[in-house]
Amino acid sequence: MSSDAITGGECGPDGERGHRPGSRAYRRVSVSLFAAGLATFALIYSTQALLPELAADFGVSSAQSTLSLSLTTLGLAAALLVAGPLSDRVGRTRLIHLSLTASAIIAAACALAPTWHALLLLRLAEGVALAGLPAVATAYLREELHPGSHARAAGLYVGGTAIGGMAGRLVTGSVAEAFGWRWGLATIALVALACAATVAALLPASRGFEPSPAGWRHLATTTRRAVTDPALLALYGVGACSVGALVAVFNTLGFRLTEAPFGLGLAAASLVFLVYPLGTISSTTFGRLADRLGRRTVLPLGCAIAIGGVLLTEIPTLPGVIVGVALLTAGFFAVHGVASGWVPARAHAGGVSAGQAASLYLFAYYVGSSVFGSAAGRSWSGAGWPGVELLAVGLLLTTAALAWLLRRTPSLLPASA
Repeated sequence: MSSDAITGGECGPDGERGHRPGSRAYRRVSVSLFAAGLATFALIYSTQALLPELAADFGVSSAQSTLSLSLTTLGLAAALLVAGPLSDRVGRTRLIHLSLTASAIIAAACALAPTWHALLLLRLAEGVALAGLPAVATAYLREELHPGSHARAAGLYVGGTAIGGMAGRLVTGSVAEAFGWRWGLATIALVALACAATVAALLPASRGFEPSPAGWRHLATTTRRAVTDPALLALYGVGACSVGALVAVFNTLGFRLTEAPFGLGLAAASLVFLVYPLGTISSTTFGRLADRLGRRTVLPLGCAIAIGGVLLTEIPTLPGVIVGVALLTAGFFAVHGVASGWVPARAHAGGVSAGQAASLYLFAYYVGSSVFGSAAGRSWSGAGWPGVELLAVGLLLTTAALAWLLRRTPSLLPASA
């Protein structure tokens, strides 16, 4: 029996190669990328539930406290511009392993930060270290899995990021209320280290990776292609605006829930992040729907769900806020799961480097998270929750407009791109 048959990477009746759903290798890829996504987003958002405590402990304003998150996503965005092209030359798995190990070590250092500025510097470094995984994850999936499973696998990876986002907020909030914010960050560092070990043990080596030619001329050519395709540009905008709306709400939600009329403690307020598993469900469900019905069909539905969720948060009762946040989370992860899987498919069909296109999508994604996440702090300080709601709805309406433009953009081969 050939090694291809053992791993599930054999050619099928359609002549396509790649690990197929149900094979041992496919399961290893799925578990590994789920764990990697969990670690990445747990580390990114580990300070979000702690913002009120960090503001009080270091004597900074609510708007300043959001820098502990915004600088991480900003460092991540900047590093993605290097990590994507780098992965096209050195390979996907090497960068994934290095990224997860380095980020876990820096996370442990964050728990020991002696001053506010030291914490911000470490959080910036955290973002740079984390860039290796999101820069290559969807490109790795496209290269290693059978084409018929790309969208659902991307949805599963995004589902891991949803669980990670919940863990980063929920675990740190609960531990911090009992033992302080430093122990909260230390706990998440241990979680990230365990995930890095899981990925090191299970992630199959790249089989479909082909190094890109070296040289600045080739890089300039692929960059030009990646920033001139109308569909890719629209997808970059979808990522930036949709995540901007989500982060705007979650950055300020802790402040709202710890004040009147809710008056919750830090741990109780962080329990609202239990809605995050809905992101796992919605991203995998919409990934399967996208494989069946097409990405252009399902993307607008995710936008509509998210908008409805933000509007519901205006209800001044805890159940109303929770339902609204749940719908926002489900809608966002539906949008992000579809869009992030669409980018490498569209890029490959158009002769664009999949790794570079994925990096540009995530660059826009994390710039949106940084800019609009910080803007939410100012909206909260100036206009309270209505200001935050207005910002989030405006961003999601922009996302819906881009989804409408994508429906009118001609597809490339394969048809799903």
